[in-house]
Amino acid sequence: MANVAPLAEGATKVMAQMPYAIWRANAMANFRTTTIESGFPSLDAELHNGGWPRSCLIELLVQQDGIGEMQLLKPALTKLSNLQRIALIQPPYFPQGSACRNWGLRAESLLWIKTKAGADALWAAEQTLKNGSCGAVLLWQKNIRSDSLRRLNLAAQSTDTWFWLLRPMAARQDTSPASLRIALRPAFGGVSVDIFKRRGPHLDQTLFIPLADMPSSKYLPDTDHETMDQRSLTPAAARSPQTLLV
Repeated sequence: MANVAPLAEGATKVMAQMPYAIWRANAMANFRTTTIESGFPSLDAELHNGGWPRSCLIELLVQQDGIGEMQLLKPALTKLSNLQRIALIQPPYFPQGSACRNWGLRAESLLWIKTKAGADALWAAEQTLKNGSCGAVLLWQKNIRSDSLRRLNLAAQSTDTWFWLLRPMAARQDTSPASLRIALRPAFGGVSVDIFKRRGPHLDQTLFIPLADMPSSKYLPDTDHETMDQRSLTPAAARSPQTLLV
């Protein structure tokens, strides 16, 4: 028992020297990791280190595809596209070159990977993360096993890459090694954001993120449809509403 006090004093000194290495459940995590600002101050205020974390698995669970999830990521992706390539793996809609340029995204920095099977998409995502050839990876998957999630999380931790996994809202009930999990629902003029897992205390509040490019109606007028650029990443038919990035 005589050694208890010296040990306690030693632990106190270590904690004072490395406050970033100690996380208390009632406080936001403050660890040394690189982040990129989301572009939305209210969202950054609820993310550890004030932005999207790098080298980890981030899950975006959407009520349905095309509710504004890409617009939520647009500020971060715009910055990253000026520096490195961005891999889009198995997106539900065809990437649209004109829409990318209008958003300030460099279309030539986008790498569209389309596979025939979900297992191939998972393999492509894991290999892209491991080889570090892209600054960001976005993977869309409807069904994914827990062991595959762990493999993706380990691959993300081994590289300096931002990694977003987009899944259906039903996956919220599943366990996941992701350090950040966010549920997205459509809202008038923006998107509703529910951060239900993060490195920090539980957040009961639902955030509303206004999106300037989000239509005020669920029906898009024909004038919003852009003609497919012949140099885009896909031979999709022109004027298809599915080519919009939302």
